[in-house]
Amino acid sequence: MPQEGDVPVLGFVAFSGTGKTTLLVKLIPILKEKNLRIGVVKHAHHKFDIDQPGKDSYELRKAGADKMLVASRNRWALMVETSRQDEPGLDEILARMDQSDLDLILIEGFKSDRFAKIELHRPSTGHPLLFPDDPCIIACATDAPAGMDTRLPILDINDPEMIANFITERIR
Repeated sequence: MPQEGDVPVLGFVAFSGTGKTTLLVKLIPILKEKNLRIGVVKHAHHKFDIDQPGKDSYELRKAGADKMLVASRNRWALMVETSRQDEPGLDEILARMDQSDLDLILIEGFKSDRFAKIELHRPSTGHPLLFPDDPCIIACATDAPAGMDTRLPILDINDPEMIANFITERIR
């Protein structure tokens, strides 16, 4: 679990197709309007590429570069190839992120790791709730709150402003 004194870390967990990325895309600009500097860590399953075939960075990495850093005046990205068989833990990933100029780190995924999380739940997807089995879930954002048996705060998954207010109250 992230250590006290670190930049606050808050995750969004749910089954695939629930709308984690969609919500974060709406939520981040609202948090930025509140003058928060936001970092994001997204868990990806299986193999993935952020660079595209035909681009120099892609071709150099595919040629065998173990680390490929692409830099410009506007951004930089580091791709590191690993031969590990297990998934990296969130602590390991966060240790690689420069947090010196951040106010909040939002996590998408890593639902098995222990850190504060908001569960996203849409009963229409047919998936069970996660919070009964995860004591790290601090709230549930849903589109159907009726009948939910919990003492957790219930947030409207379709109201990113409400969720942003919950987050800012929690981290301040």
